[in-house]
Parts: sequence; structure tokens; C-alpha cells
Amino acid sequence: MTDKTAMPPQSEAVQNPPQEAQSKTLKRVVVSSFLGNFIEWFDYASYSYFATVIALVFMPGDNPTVALLETFAVFALSFLMRPIGAVFWGNMGDKKGRKWALTASILLMSGATFLIGCLPTYAMVGLLAPVLLLLLRMVQSFSASGEYAGAATFLAEYAPANKRGLYCSVVPASTATGLLCGSMFATVMYAVCGHDSAFVTDWGWRIPFLLAGPLGLVTHYMREHLSDSPVYAKMQSDLENKKGPAVKAPFRTLMKKYPRVLIISFGACMLNAVGFYAVLTYLPNYLIDTVQYDSAKASMITTICLVVYIAFIFFSGHISDKFGRKKMLITACVGFVVLTIPAFYLLSSKDFMVILLVELAMCFLLTINDGTLSSYLTETFPTDVRYSGFALSFNMANALFGGSASFISIALIEATGNAIAPAWYMVGISAVALVAMILSHEHSGKDLSEI
Repeated sequence: MTDKTAMPPQSEAVQNPPQEAQSKTLKRVVVSSFLGNFIEWFDYASYSYFATVIALVFMPGDNPTVALLETFAVFALSFLMRPIGAVFWGNMGDKKGRKWALTASILLMSGATFLIGCLPTYAMVGLLAPVLLLLLRMVQSFSASGEYAGAATFLAEYAPANKRGLYCSVVPASTATGLLCGSMFATVMYAVCGHDSAFVTDWGWRIPFLLAGPLGLVTHYMREHLSDSPVYAKMQSDLENKKGPAVKAPFRTLMKKYPRVLIISFGACMLNAVGFYAVLTYLPNYLIDTVQYDSAKASMITTICLVVYIAFIFFSGHISDKFGRKKMLITACVGFVVLTIPAFYLLSSKDFMVILLVELAMCFLLTINDGTLSSYLTETFPTDVRYSGFALSFNMANALFGGSASFISIALIEATGNAIAPAWYMVGISAVALVAMILSHEHSGKDLSEI
């Protein structure tokens, strides 16, 4: 006689392997998404923190200030490739699959970054050096424009619906981690070798760019051995079974069928674009140049804020799964409208603890937006145009408002003579984003195949 009490363990044993395999796959998706975005932002931080050295190496040496401006001009010009790259990678990601776009973009992005570390100097090849630097920065920016949107889309389509916000928060967390590591790398190198040492000028600045090569290959290998997302695979299966119309031109479909959704998403991304660059990259310069605060203390505050910011990101992603994306994003908008101007007044106190608490409060507000935005955008567009919609709205906002945030802030202070002028700009952007979020729809927790 068969002992029926032995059957449940055997049944569980049969069911467990698929669950374990699914869990391992999700972990690989998380790690590869984190690494891809980390490479991009480690490069961004390295370029910013080694800007004075790069200016010395690649630009004519007659005027150091002009050389530094030219270095940042190269960086700013590369942002023009973001919308172009968004259209290309979004279109290909929706047509050929998330996996295809992400495996191709990481090779281009990490390859261009690696080659920057191999470039000849101005002393070697003259004006060809800054030209090559600009070309590689443009290739890097073009390929990176599909990374954030693609990684978030890939993660969202793999993640459980009730934990989508938490899993998608990995993408903005990798951004902050890249900035933190780039900042720490430059700080340690300058502390050990000095700003003007021959090692830093000859080879030190090249190291973070060269690291992109092996990191990119590891990420490419991981992505190459993943299947495309279940949501995208289901859409393809439905198309093969004639259950839905094939989308031959995702970008054209996006523009024709979803212009209102695209405009609202662009408005939501404006606050993220300005807030991210203003809070994490402009405020340290504001403290030093406008408030006349000690640069070492300003740097220490920024480092502390970046560490806390990463923890805040995951917390915000988790909370958005409980309360919904729309409520979280509206809260961030209202917070910036109400608190930005008082925060800027408090920054002029020159008191370490006051400034630290103010920046931490600004970081917390930003993470409510940043930790929620990626999951919100993946839930805003249907599967056939999800990659395109996310990439275009996010990259357009960053190209138009993110890259110019520091420049506009400085220009406003110069034009008005008012040190608080950047705060009013931030309030205006937050108000526009608030209107966009009020007009948006809530899709938290829904099956992405049904959006």
C-alpha cells in the first residue's frame, strides 16, 4: 500500500526547482541592471571630479579657465545625443526585445568609456585629442540613453507586481552608488597623490574609465545569458498566435497613440532631472562658490548625503508598493514647492549640522521622487511601447533640464543678484511636475501585460 503522507514533500520537490530558478534569474537581472547603470554614473562622476585634470590633458594650455569650460562644454554637448539615443534604443527594445537592446548598449557604452581612458593627449596629437574626446563622449551618451530606461523596464517586467517599486529602485540606487564611488575614488587619489602630481596627470585619471571595460564585459555576459522578460515574451507569443496587432514602428505608435501620456510622463521627469542634478551635483558648488563655505566640509556633507540617499531610495521604492506611485510623486512635488526656498535660506547659515540636515531633507524629498519614478514610468506605457515611452520622456527631460540645471542656477544668480534664485527655479519646475502628476493615472500593482 502506498504511503500517501510521503506525496506532499515529493510534490514540493518538483515545484521548488522552477521557483529557485526564477529567483536566481531575478537576482541576475538585478545585478546586471545595477552594474550597467553604475558604469554610466561612475563615468559621469569621474569626468566631473577629474575635470581639471582632463582640461589640462586634452585642451590647449594657454588659459586654465577656458580649458575647464571647454571640458564641461564637451560634457554638455554629449547630452544632445540623449534624445536621439532614446528614440533608437527605445524603438529597438520594443521591436527586438529588452535583452537585445541592453546587451548591445552596454558594449557600446562601456567600450566608449574604456577608449576615453586610452586617448592620446593634446601634447601628442594637438586638436585631434579634444575632437576624439567629444566623439567618444557622444557615443557614450548615445548608448547610455537606453541604459536607465532599459534596465528599469527589464527589472519591472521580471519583478513581482507587489514588489515592483522595490526592485525598480535598484536602478536609481545604482546611479547614486556610481556617483559616490566616483567621488570617493577621486578624493582618495587626490589625497594620496596630490592634484598636480605626474601620476594623476599621466595615468591616475584614466583608471576609472579603463575599469568600464571589464565591468562592461561582465554585465554583457550576464545579460547575454538571460531570457527576455516574461511580459515581453508573452506579448510576442500573443502576436504569433494572432491575438493582437503587431507594432512595426513603436516610436511612431507612441507619438500617434499616446501623446498625452508622453507629455505627462515628461512633466513628471522634469522634477527628477532638475532635482537630481541640483541637489547632488550643484548644491556642493553652491555652498563653496555662493555661500563661501569650506570646500572640505561641503565635500564631507555630500558624501554623507550620497550614502544616506542610497538607503532612502530603497525605502521609497518599498513604500511606493504600499501607497502607490502617484501619491509618492505628488508628495515629492508638494515637498519641493513648500520647502526649497526655506532650505536655501538655511544653507547660508554656514553651520555644519544645519547644512547637513537641510541637504538630508532635500535628499529625502528627492528619493521619494527618484525611488518611485522608474516603476511609475514602466507602469505608464503598454508593453509594445514601454521602452520607447520611458526612454524618450526620461531622456528628453534630462537633456533639456538636467544637463542645464547647474548652468541655469548660476545664470539666475548672476542675472538677479539673488542667491536664492535657483530655489525659485526649483519651485517652478516642481509646480509643473505637480500638475503632470495630478493628471496622471495610478497603475501600481497591476499586471504589466494588462496596461
